[in-house]
Amino acid sequence: MTGQDWIEKDFYAALGVPKDADEAALKKAYRKLARQYHPDQNPGDAAAEAKFKEIGEAYAVLSDPEQRQQYDALRSMAGGGARFAGAPGGGAGQAGFEDVFSSMFGGGAGRAGGPGGPRVQYQQTGGFEDILGSMFGGGMGGRSAGFGGPQRQKGADVETRATLPFRAAVEGTTVELTVDGRTMTARIPAGVHDGQKIRLRGKGRPGMNGGPDGDLLIAVHVETHPVYTMDGVNLRMTLPVTFAEAALGTTVEVPTLSGETVRLKVAAGTPSGRVLRVKGRGVATKKRTGDLLATIQVVVPQKLSRSAKKALEEFAAEVDTGDVRAELAAKAAQ
Repeated sequence: MTGQDWIEKDFYAALGVPKDADEAALKKAYRKLARQYHPDQNPGDAAAEAKFKEIGEAYAVLSDPEQRQQYDALRSMAGGGARFAGAPGGGAGQAGFEDVFSSMFGGGAGRAGGPGGPRVQYQQTGGFEDILGSMFGGGMGGRSAGFGGPQRQKGADVETRATLPFRAAVEGTTVELTVDGRTMTARIPAGVHDGQKIRLRGKGRPGMNGGPDGDLLIAVHVETHPVYTMDGVNLRMTLPVTFAEAALGTTVEVPTLSGETVRLKVAAGTPSGRVLRVKGRGVATKKRTGDLLATIQVVVPQKLSRSAKKALEEFAAEVDTGDVRAELAAKAAQ
């Protein structure tokens, strides 16, 4: 794409967004149009293919802050899209290239000594694009050898989704994805969380004119597990114990995600909500391994036999626990 192309093409109009559109608005508009005009959706439609290329070029420029700034500057300098042309015969309203630069730089590049001074004669060895090329360091942000040459553009990023079983998310896995008609294999690292996005460099849309390929963003959804949840690199679970076990203390068998069981000591007088830690039984990542955190839940029996009820009443009479809610009202009033 040449410098003159940038001046003549309205990339904002191509995407149907205002000139102050933010990154999110640009991406939303591009995705909508890309789906509408994608060649796979319009086989054999040359107009749709041309439109797809047009919106791809527009998004590639406007999604790059540096290119967008330069594009806006050129469009503004060209009056929104008109070609720079010398004024035939010097007629009024036919300002030439020198007049544009004169207005930009306060007359220093157009006339010497103020409005009444003699016009400075420019000796131009190249065309308009050569002059702009020197202004921008030989190309758009150093992306090509000259402003008028083809600009290197990074390919567009592509987003997709992957749903993982809980165990696969904890242990890491490999998934097969189909994106834009291409089938690829992606490695999901251990410990990925629900809603997390994984970026695969260079797996998106192809770059233009030798530019780098875009990236593939995988939004991960992790299915729930009936026992475990992830908390960073730790695994959490609820561990039910009976009232007698919590009051008297016990040692219980606790299942781990690997299928093994570990013995966990529950101290006498353990209340509901206390968290017991099993070292090294959490998520194993390249950097570290988490723990298994078991939250005690004292199970209250729903039905009592006559003898059990009598024994419990005798127990309550023997145990002086005082008023366990004595400080509750005072704390609630704070």
